[in-house]
Amino acid sequence: MANKGKQQSTARSTAPAKGAARGSSRAGTSEKSTPGPRRRPSPAVYRRRRQVVFGALLLVIVLIVVAVVAITGAMTGNSEPQAVSTPDASQAQTQGSAPSGTPSPSASPTPVCDFNLMTVAAKTDKPAYGAEDKPLLTMTITNGGTAPCEVNVGTSQMEYLVMSGSDRIFSSKDCQTGGEDLIKTIQPGKSETANFPWQRNRTLEGCGAITAKPGGGGAYYTFEARLGNKASPKAVFQLN
Repeated sequence: MANKGKQQSTARSTAPAKGAARGSSRAGTSEKSTPGPRRRPSPAVYRRRRQVVFGALLLVIVLIVVAVVAITGAMTGNSEPQAVSTPDASQAQTQGSAPSGTPSPSASPTPVCDFNLMTVAAKTDKPAYGAEDKPLLTMTITNGGTAPCEVNVGTSQMEYLVMSGSDRIFSSKDCQTGGEDLIKTIQPGKSETANFPWQRNRTLEGCGAITAKPGGGGAYYTFEARLGNKASPKAVFQLN
């Protein structure tokens, strides 16, 4: 019995030694698993890192630009981004130095002369003439348009024509030796007037010789004024 008690005490006393041995073995294992000095990254890793940093910086710049454009569009009242173009020299001269964003006033179109609205009228100073009276033939050119017109009212364009029915009595063109040009500016609604004293004579085209004279006795005649390709309504008068 005494021996058994000794053996148990011995066994108990040796048990901690095993634990210590285990502890020592674990400690030895942990010391072996401790990592050594860290290795420096390779150049490829550095390049990838720089690329990532550059990409992030570029993204930040793009976001800043987009934000500035959006704020500018909101301040100018544009809900959508507007294309920006550089005007060439001709556009710059046309636009001048008008402030940006200020609409230029639209210029009203300049009226243009319309010769279709030019009219020619004929009249005499009397409705009837005695045997010794000389009729005064008057031509009136009127601008019925809204713009000034430059019109040739010279003798090169004018003709005073007297008829008796279908009988051609007189024309100022028959014996005209040289017509002259006379340019006049006729304002809208204004007129130019030219007078021709008729000597109650007859003429032929080409200024041929003729001795006959217009008959009297209360015969009726018509006077037509012509300017270029425009002709007036006929004015009727009487010769006694």
